[in-house]
Amino acid sequence: MIHQKIRYCFFVFLAFIATLANAQQQKPNIIFILADDLGYADIGCYGQQKIQTPNIDALARSGMKCTQFYSGSTVCAPARASFMTGLHTGHSSIRGNKGTQPEGQFPMAADAITFPMLLKQQGYRTEAFGKWGMGYINTSGDPNTKGFDHFFGYNCQTLAHSYYPDHLWDDRNRIDFPGNPQKFTHYSADIIHTKAMTMLREQQPGQPFFLYLPYTIPHSDLTVPHDSVYARYVKAFNEKPAVITNKKDTAGKPFEPYPHAAFAAMVSRLDKYVGEIVALVKEKKIAEHTLIIFTSDNGPHREGGGDPVFFNNTAGLRGIKRDLYEGGIRDPMIISWKGRIKPGTVNDHPFAMWDFFPTFLQLAGAKNRTGIDGISLVPMLFQNKPVQHEYFYWELDESGGRQAVRWGKWKGVKYNVGIEATVALELYDLDTDPFEKNNIASQHPAVVVQLEKYIREAHVPNKNWPLLKSEK
Repeated sequence: MIHQKIRYCFFVFLAFIATLANAQQQKPNIIFILADDLGYADIGCYGQQKIQTPNIDALARSGMKCTQFYSGSTVCAPARASFMTGLHTGHSSIRGNKGTQPEGQFPMAADAITFPMLLKQQGYRTEAFGKWGMGYINTSGDPNTKGFDHFFGYNCQTLAHSYYPDHLWDDRNRIDFPGNPQKFTHYSADIIHTKAMTMLREQQPGQPFFLYLPYTIPHSDLTVPHDSVYARYVKAFNEKPAVITNKKDTAGKPFEPYPHAAFAAMVSRLDKYVGEIVALVKEKKIAEHTLIIFTSDNGPHREGGGDPVFFNNTAGLRGIKRDLYEGGIRDPMIISWKGRIKPGTVNDHPFAMWDFFPTFLQLAGAKNRTGIDGISLVPMLFQNKPVQHEYFYWELDESGGRQAVRWGKWKGVKYNVGIEATVALELYDLDTDPFEKNNIASQHPAVVVQLEKYIREAHVPNKNWPLLKSEK
């Protein structure tokens, strides 16, 4: 009898070890939440004083808060393309915002490989809800072509300015909203979030999933239902109501008399979405197998009533959206994974949007892919080790043409490279001057030479995105 009990306990122990091993080898679910034009300090855990974001702050406490995360670009489409392809904007096939007819943006190249395409090969279910902006339906950049089993939301980021649209897309099927935009009956952000929650709720166990949530808020236009949260901010800010000066500016959209309150309410609404996602992950008992990431696509906007000064959106970092100074490309980044990432971790190592491509592949058990700019973040996530990039690079063909490079503590910036044949590089020491106030290029000529070398190396000319004056 004693021997039988010993054998029984032994087999129970083996079963426990096998279960534990399987749990450790299980491919993680990945939820990537991408805010739109949310500044570095638009949430409480990064210093925001006027907007309440308790759920996002709690997510940060549960895992890792990163202080030197860089987006792939300073505007929408190229930032998203950098994320999807693992390439910085000197190499990617989308380097700016360029609209097409009848709607949509310039598409990703037919030969561009995205990580969702590769995750599908590893057995992942891939779904996206929100804003795409990388290719119209049935083009080479269509989300269903680029690795997503299902997409719901705005294909066109220009149309995403309207939060009461006349249509959205369900894969390649147009979903019309007859009540919009004249009656303002269907608030798109809520519809998109509800669809995402339904997918998450109905997700069956046994198949890992990648859930991409490129929400449209708090991008302009500043439009939000006037609920109790909005009313609370109206009262708190004591804002003088705006006045309609040109009726054309309000055609087809609701007039917003209190833009400060509207912006704050939009951020709080985003915070509510995050809280509901985390709660559902816990309810489904998949938190131990689910990596949750929260960030933004670029710096804060000034359009449609956006006010970076009032909210101190960048915590003093120089620049906003469309700038390649820190305020335009440095964003909040929160990474949480119950039982895998130590709660309360603060990570000060610089890394970039294009690093998630190899990271997700490694977590999924796929082979590393050559020919990309990203480096896996797995050692950083689990051991808090720095990512060993030689340098980081950005370019933008708008606003006269802009380039930036970071090498260790050194940051180089060049503006108007599409207008002037020769542009002097501005140089900043981010260790002593994180707000980029003092251009010290004349004091460090050797550093300037090195950064110019990196810029020439990183920029590969692309006929669709002529950047330099010599390329136009």
